[in-house]
Amino acid sequence: MSLADQLRAAELPQAALRALGGAEGVWIAGGAVRDAALGKDVVDLDLAVAGDPGPVAKALARELGEHAFELSAEFGTWRVVAPSRGWQVDVTALRGGSIEADLALRDFTVGAVAVPLAAGEAIDPFDGLADLERRVLRVVGPTSFVDDPLRLLRAARLAAVLELTIDPDTVALAHDSAGLAADPAGERQLSELRQLLAGPAPLRGLELLDELRLTAVVLPELEGTKGVGQGPNHHLDVHGHTLEVLAHTLEIERDLPRFVGPARAAEAAAFLAEPLADEMDRRTALRFGALLHDIAKPATRAERDGFVGFKGHDVEGAVVIGEIMGRLRASRKLTRYLQALTLHHLRLGFMVREVPLPPRRVHDYLRATEPVTIDVTLLTVADRLSARGAGPIAAPEMVQAHLDLAREMVGAALDWLRDGPPEPLLRGDEIATELGIEGPEIGQKLAELEAAQYAGEVTDRDGALGLLRG
Repeated sequence: MSLADQLRAAELPQAALRALGGAEGVWIAGGAVRDAALGKDVVDLDLAVAGDPGPVAKALARELGEHAFELSAEFGTWRVVAPSRGWQVDVTALRGGSIEADLALRDFTVGAVAVPLAAGEAIDPFDGLADLERRVLRVVGPTSFVDDPLRLLRAARLAAVLELTIDPDTVALAHDSAGLAADPAGERQLSELRQLLAGPAPLRGLELLDELRLTAVVLPELEGTKGVGQGPNHHLDVHGHTLEVLAHTLEIERDLPRFVGPARAAEAAAFLAEPLADEMDRRTALRFGALLHDIAKPATRAERDGFVGFKGHDVEGAVVIGEIMGRLRASRKLTRYLQALTLHHLRLGFMVREVPLPPRRVHDYLRATEPVTIDVTLLTVADRLSARGAGPIAAPEMVQAHLDLAREMVGAALDWLRDGPPEPLLRGDEIATELGIEGPEIGQKLAELEAAQYAGEVTDRDGALGLLRG
């Protein structure tokens, strides 16, 4: 069976065929053809159509029992999404007047291949299938990056995800055009970074950003961490440490039973899979947080009497993250999430020497770090595992103590997530009446009561009143 027949036989293209019948002037292009050639399931379809894409998208939506919507009037693109099947179809008006001209305007040869939906063999004017077989990523033409500088970031992402080697001439073109990488709209840059970090090889993707000279343009703050030396607890500079933290974050994802305990691993995995913001789930956002958690260390580095410190890098880091996310036009929710990770990533480490923690200290941590308690606790584990110098916090017994405490905290946080705080034994109005107080003092008393109830210090109304009366 030819590639074209194999692709048309897949479930999603079959749905398109049923919707459109034997319609001429419709081609499957881009990633779907590439994925079929690689033997992957086709879950995203890119249809190029001669004429108005709207009726095609609406016909497909009716077939799938979904809705079609215009994604971009400027580029003549409609989208149909079938969430229950994990399918997405983009329908775009043909550019250039012919399918060959349309393919000539695409980014890389491995995506510049089309298959007629109705019948016929693959159209491959730039030998993209041969490049795919040779595992090479090559631009379609010499102006590819100038035509759309977002393709610079996409080159790193695709090469990492598909395990391709970037063609030397394409690398040279990328170097020549690297300064354009920050020109696309911030949200488009964020989308590429999201896909890079969410993919199966984020570390390779980041390495390729460096090799293509893009990090300094798109994430200059990350570039600025290179060569920034640290104290004796660390064996790497800030940049190397950051990548190591990301590597350990990936390790934690792969082996949750080890880090949160076998009994809680499924709950933690479900939590990390929850959607967060900007098309990221918590797992991907945590990876982003690992990349940015020490972003303010260069600005806060101080050395005195041979001791290197970064006082305030957590607070200053939240400010820097706000600037980065503003530039990338990230949502407020994602920005605040990443800021919270940075603000709180040191907190658990300071508590290790207090073990065993009294319940009130556990409660303090839960309240101080919510709603990122689980996320930031896992980040602290990756952070601690990445500090392998000769200093005291890098000692094996200290690392193990941190891991043990983190496991306890994740369990407490999962319980808190499921059950919420204890039901208050007294309402705010009752406290006001009984104690003759008002305003902020009522909130303070409610917080004190919650902490005491969590710690099991009071269990009934009389005990609560006695506690609050002091």
